[in-house]
Amino acid sequence: MILVWLILILLVAGVLAGLAGRVSTLWPRIISLVAVTIDFVIGLALWRENSAQITLSTQNEWFKQVDWAWVPQYGIHFHLAMDGLSLLMVVLTFLLGIMSVLASWKEIQEGVGFFHFNLMWILAGIVGVFLAMDLFLFYFMWELMLVPMYFLIAIWGHERRIYAAVKFFLFTQISGLFMLVAILTLYFIHHSVTGVYSYEYKDLLGTALTPHTAMLLMLGFFVAFAVKLPMFPFHTWLPDAHTEAPTAGSVILAGLLLKTGAYGMLRFVVPLFPGAAHQFAPIAMLLGVIGIIYGSVLAFAQTDLKRLVAYTSVSHLGFALVGIFAWNPIALQGVLIVMIAHGISTGALFILVGGLQERTHTREMDRLRGLWATVPVMSGVVMFFAMASVGLPGLGDFIGEFLTLLGTYRISLSVTVAAVIGILISTLYALKVIQRAFHGPNTHEWSLPDLGKRELVMMVPMMLILLWIGLYPQPLFRTFEPAMRKLQQYAAPQPVMTMAPDARQLSYDQNGLPGTNRR
Repeated sequence: MILVWLILILLVAGVLAGLAGRVSTLWPRIISLVAVTIDFVIGLALWRENSAQITLSTQNEWFKQVDWAWVPQYGIHFHLAMDGLSLLMVVLTFLLGIMSVLASWKEIQEGVGFFHFNLMWILAGIVGVFLAMDLFLFYFMWELMLVPMYFLIAIWGHERRIYAAVKFFLFTQISGLFMLVAILTLYFIHHSVTGVYSYEYKDLLGTALTPHTAMLLMLGFFVAFAVKLPMFPFHTWLPDAHTEAPTAGSVILAGLLLKTGAYGMLRFVVPLFPGAAHQFAPIAMLLGVIGIIYGSVLAFAQTDLKRLVAYTSVSHLGFALVGIFAWNPIALQGVLIVMIAHGISTGALFILVGGLQERTHTREMDRLRGLWATVPVMSGVVMFFAMASVGLPGLGDFIGEFLTLLGTYRISLSVTVAAVIGILISTLYALKVIQRAFHGPNTHEWSLPDLGKRELVMMVPMMLILLWIGLYPQPLFRTFEPAMRKLQQYAAPQPVMTMAPDARQLSYDQNGLPGTNRR
């Protein structure tokens, strides 16, 4: 039941916060903060328990799970399961959930109850995505994230919030329909082969498919996850959504919703369709490299701080895409660190940009010159996270990008070289932020309050976590290793159907991958 409680606590807290908002603006904040903190403590306790069990045995597939028949006649189960990968993603969700509540403490003054209702339900949907092992339940949770985020942007966003919210909704909803069609098709094909209706992840693994069908179904999943990642050229919703969203919305978008795309590729795209994913890998890696370079160049061209940070996400998550389709242990470890470190560093940058906007009522760098003289602590913290974002050695992002490049080098030298060029460009936009917004004379005569206690409570732990990951990432690797081995096992050669379901012939090519021999 512990996995159910992780979601239920957030759902109940959202309802209570919405009701409490009718009588107070303080109680919704307290209820939300307490709920996410309780979940975070539970997550840390589960991590500690998981670490102890790893040293004893690595045979169990799931660390925790609950599996109830939901609609048994259609093979639908309420199946939640946690391994090392989902555990780390859930802990990250609760950490950034706490930061989102704290970041909204002063920014959100209208509709406070409804705001926190949506925030809690978004987090519940994200946790459900990371835990769902029934594809029907997974899609349900995937859609649960969508509507509350739409309201978060459309109601509490900035000037062009309606445009940004509708664009976000259309991109994610349409791409999600591709995944729904792929899920249903895989569901019916599995029934035609086995005679059993099931949405269960473990049942659908290894379903015999023709190469053409496997490629089409893989692309259905891939498009949905690529939009959320976001991958070039499906990224255009992201800068608008980030720019117009409130600070908490930007933190959730960058730190968590984008990670659901990378998680979906790790968990579903490659294991369910290993042969098709192998064939598609060169294209996916090329798109990832384009995203790395394109995102860095576009970030350098921005003058709006929020849009700049948004484009950096396109660049950084390009590394995740490249590492996923390199699909070797080193690259996958790099992907894990990229997901976690990017969530923390970019989430912190959005909180800091939101704090600057509260103080100055602008995000334009040319109007923010000379801030170091008036807010030295904030300026130093911004520089720390900017350097972390571009991969400064000793910080978490460096470990992730280095391992991803090292793993990719074993697959493609040209892709690795192109990705390194993207890193070099990223240093330019980081230096641009520090120089144009914080250095130089204080020509606008800013006199602003520096970081307060609430903001320091957010920034200091995030800085320490990035230092910890950069200097000692082994606990993350140990937690992820059993899950990584299982994922690689699932992506081993699978049977391929070369004829009709009742007369299929299975074959493999010379590399041990599914073949396409036909009678």
